[in-house]
Amino acid sequence: MVAKSILITGCSSGIGYDAAHGLKAHGWRVFASCRKQEDCNRLAAEGLETVRLDYADEASIEAALAQVLEATGGTLDALYNNGAFASPGAAEDLPRGALREIFEVNLFGVHDLTRRVIPVMRAQGHGHIVNCSSILGLVAAPWRAAYNATKFALEGLTDTLRIEMRGTGIKVVLIEPGPVTSKIRRNSIAHFEKWIDWENSPRAEQYRDTLLKRLYNDGGKKDFFELPASAVTAKLIRILESDNPRPRYYVTTPTYLMGGLRRVLPTRALDWILAKG
Repeated sequence: MVAKSILITGCSSGIGYDAAHGLKAHGWRVFASCRKQEDCNRLAAEGLETVRLDYADEASIEAALAQVLEATGGTLDALYNNGAFASPGAAEDLPRGALREIFEVNLFGVHDLTRRVIPVMRAQGHGHIVNCSSILGLVAAPWRAAYNATKFALEGLTDTLRIEMRGTGIKVVLIEPGPVTSKIRRNSIAHFEKWIDWENSPRAEQYRDTLLKRLYNDGGKKDFFELPASAVTAKLIRILESDNPRPRYYVTTPTYLMGGLRRVLPTRALDWILAKG
């Protein structure tokens, strides 16, 4: 039996890394993509098939998918859009360039790759497209405006695509993790330093008391209810093995909690809870 194939983005660490190894162990033919070639080389040494794919670079998206399709003979059973980054800072301190940069990756690149994959799945009559959103695609958290905005946008884009793909054999699904062990916070420091002039912000004292401590001085401390990336992989496997997956799959207790509170609480009450951090 020919193994089913999946392209996974953002595999250098965290959720994508675990998904790549987990799906391979589960019998899938995995194409693990990374933004940097050195990360691709590292994963290849671990036994994974890799492609270099940078969501911000249209040429790399086109080349990566072409490489995958050449290897599979023109088919692809699943796409897992996992790659993303965070750009922390108060909304009022985010310059236009910061939003442009994060949307290029977290939304526009995801959409570009997905559009290129859809004709392949249409031709074969089936496929799973799984987009990794976040608890922050359900509710907004302070200091994360840029990331919140991209994930809220991804939710809307994915919901629309799911409705439009009815009857095509293509299943479109959202995974919504809460706190999961990854390097996203550490990796966000460079974006914070690039874009946020926090010392000249009217919120400078708040930055010192909250965000700076979280970014630089947490010592690797885990968040409440944090789960390993394997929890996301387990949900991904459930989705891929289902002929009729649900539209959304929550991961971690906070996602279930916030998803429920969003449905039942007035906006002001939910704002009060979220403002507590």
